[in-house]
Amino acid sequence: MAIKVLVVDDSAFMRRVISDMLNSSAGIEVVATARNGIEALEKMVTYEPQVITLDVEMPKMDGITTLKQVMRNRPTPVIMLSSLTHKGSKETMDALFSGALDFVPKPSGAISLDLEKVKNELVSKVRTAVKAKMSTQNVKQREAPPPPAGKTTEKTLHSKVQKVVAIGSSTGGPKALEIILTHLPADFPASILITQHMPKGFTRSLGERLDRLSSLKIKEAESGDTVRNGQVLIAPGGYHLKLEKKEKIFLSEEDPVQHVRPSADVMMVSIAEHYGANTLGVVLTGMGKDGAYGMEVIKKAGGKTIVQDKETAAIFSMPGSVIKAGHADYVVPIRDMAIKIVNCLKEKV
Repeated sequence: MAIKVLVVDDSAFMRRVISDMLNSSAGIEVVATARNGIEALEKMVTYEPQVITLDVEMPKMDGITTLKQVMRNRPTPVIMLSSLTHKGSKETMDALFSGALDFVPKPSGAISLDLEKVKNELVSKVRTAVKAKMSTQNVKQREAPPPPAGKTTEKTLHSKVQKVVAIGSSTGGPKALEIILTHLPADFPASILITQHMPKGFTRSLGERLDRLSSLKIKEAESGDTVRNGQVLIAPGGYHLKLEKKEKIFLSEEDPVQHVRPSADVMMVSIAEHYGANTLGVVLTGMGKDGAYGMEVIKKAGGKTIVQDKETAAIFSMPGSVIKAGHADYVVPIRDMAIKIVNCLKEKV
């Protein structure tokens, strides 16, 4: 049976282009289109779509407001269509933290005559989205936490790094990262390095958003950065993150690994080479198997590994691949992940 999709965009031209792209793909059917959020909410009831593609800027009810209504009333996988601008990247983060499963950047703004460039990406993400676990429980987990009470101090930042936490995530990852990073203490006794599958231009906004919410210092990584306790560095879109001379960040534009760059495998292998048994690997929600090999290397180096459980992962492929390969020491729901990470660090990782 074909995947039923609702296409929401204020431009009649874009609605037609998006619909044609999806309808021409095997196993996908656009059952309805809508020109604004109000119309979209009405058509959801009538057509019961399995996936929604949603524009951000629309009259009467914008995409973010529509998204929140969808998640509150009828949780459904939503893929945002976002413009490749700084404003667009910030709006995309708002959407991801409000419940959107994923996004596809419009190549040239609101009216993208060259949208065909992202056809394969959009089709792939629709096929992934229909597999996502959507529930009212997960929606409640998306509610923004209160602002952090304090921030990591310079004393913590400059204390010698003994242990490193390596986190890999993909589809559904931004919200999972928020839940973890907002529950870690300001005096966190390790450095955290993250690979989140995301294109160029969006990881900076992700870091800025998480930094505002967390007690830890969070930023997009740059070559030459030093790993520090209480600091979180996120691999930039389009670059593999590695370590050189143990505590220095090196960004690489080497070929994608398993079709992704940044790659969690590349990052984890590099960290394990430098920190060995003092490496803690974490794999969260996401499609594919990036991180499975990296977790194997961490285990062989004497480190510990944690994966997100099936019940709370939007997409279970990445953590599931680690479990299937036998490289997961702990399988943990996302709500318990922060305390599990802290407890593992108290032991010899």
